[in-house]
Amino acid sequence: MKYRKYMPMRFVFNILLIFIEVAIVVTLVVLVTIQSRYSLIAEAITQIAVAIVIITGNDNPDYKVPWLFFVLVLPVIGFMLYFMFYSRKLNPVQRRKLRKLYIESGVLSDSADASRLREENSEAFSQAVMLKRLANTHIYTDTEVTYFPLGDEMFPAMIEDLKQAKRFIFLEYFIIQNGWLWQSVLEVLQQKVRQGVEVRVIYDDIGCMRTLPGHYFSKLKKMGIKCVTFSRLRAQANNKFNNRNHRKITVIDGRVGYTGGANIADEYVNMRKRFGHWKDVGIRIEGGAVNELTRLFLADYGMNVGTDDDFLLYYNGETHLQSNGFVVPFGDGPKPMYTKNIAKMAIINLLSQANHHVYMTSPYLIIDNELTQAIENAALRGVDVRIITPHIPDKKLIFTMTRSYYKRLMDAGVKIYEYVPGFIHAKMYIADGNTAIIGTVNLDYRSLVHHFENAVWLHDMPAIADMEADFLHTQSDSIEANGEMLRQSLPGRFVRTIVKIFAPLL
Repeated sequence: MKYRKYMPMRFVFNILLIFIEVAIVVTLVVLVTIQSRYSLIAEAITQIAVAIVIITGNDNPDYKVPWLFFVLVLPVIGFMLYFMFYSRKLNPVQRRKLRKLYIESGVLSDSADASRLREENSEAFSQAVMLKRLANTHIYTDTEVTYFPLGDEMFPAMIEDLKQAKRFIFLEYFIIQNGWLWQSVLEVLQQKVRQGVEVRVIYDDIGCMRTLPGHYFSKLKKMGIKCVTFSRLRAQANNKFNNRNHRKITVIDGRVGYTGGANIADEYVNMRKRFGHWKDVGIRIEGGAVNELTRLFLADYGMNVGTDDDFLLYYNGETHLQSNGFVVPFGDGPKPMYTKNIAKMAIINLLSQANHHVYMTSPYLIIDNELTQAIENAALRGVDVRIITPHIPDKKLIFTMTRSYYKRLMDAGVKIYEYVPGFIHAKMYIADGNTAIIGTVNLDYRSLVHHFENAVWLHDMPAIADMEADFLHTQSDSIEANGEMLRQSLPGRFVRTIVKIFAPLL
């Protein structure tokens, strides 16, 4: 099948306007500054004030360093970039929507499940309660989880579930590519629309910049599908365009949900070969925990269309399932939507409470000092820590950055492997065979700080054994990192050092 690459002119036009807007603002400020000595004094005061604000702020020190560099080394330009792009602002409508959704989610009561978890495992309870407080989520025991070791296996199952939809279908993906897989899904969605099922789709505007036509959402609307692009790129010089929606969510009637690392594109089911065999994973959840995926979808949809949906209309309170384990779906995202880096804290908790082993897979390994220390500390305590990353990269510079973290971790006893058959896009974190996190969260700044993400925390679920067995099978198809692999030329080391300084902003 021939795959077309898109670059709609509206993207080119808007990006060009953003650069022009930044240039005009900075130029005007510079011109005003050089007109008098008082302006120079004001410039110096502003520069010092911004530096103080950055230093005394609550942000991660790794994030502060590049901004301090800009502010102190590039007078005027540095603090103007800071004012424009440092943080994302919420308008009153967005604040109201988030408050409303938080209030509505109070209908979900999990006190009995939380008490049971506390009695069975106090350490696991502490992990779950942190997610409850920071992500406004809940603990579920009325949920079944099925693990898929490949997108090739997950999507056929998902399509069969889509065919069973009676009330509504919600799809939210970072990338949708106009290919065989999407056409297979779209055919079912069109059929369901004709049957009276409500179908909604969210795709990330920049994520689909080269995979869909610029106004593809209009085409879907004509089919009867309610579609919106997340954070549609506009000619506005602010941080909004930097916070992309990396979530992957499917909800069917509030009864069945899917999530994981795979987007709706042919490479994720190995119908298209780009970087060798594409290794991704996902899960199917059935039961009460699907309500959290519904809530995340409605929040993202409402944020982008400017309307409020009644969560209770889509709430599924009629689950009759019961499992021995615990499930906590959660969302994460940039400030000020989320006050903490929730996924990073969840992974750190997993590492700090592990007693025997921690297995992790991620396509990228570009992490801050806090997370690096957590991985080191676990290994130094005698925990068997293993990480699998790709051997065939999708981005050569990012691949070089990923390898730059190997030596420090390996010196602490961490075992790092690279998946030889191709590109591993899976994001999962398993501790001691009884607790795991699986979803869309990579081990990199973009995922842990800038993007909207989602994941599912699991404890004592049978699916965890399947995840662990798949990790070990994937490890058998991988090679262990060694010193010879990490050798690099002097120019290469120099480029890597420079890029590492600015990694938190990339």
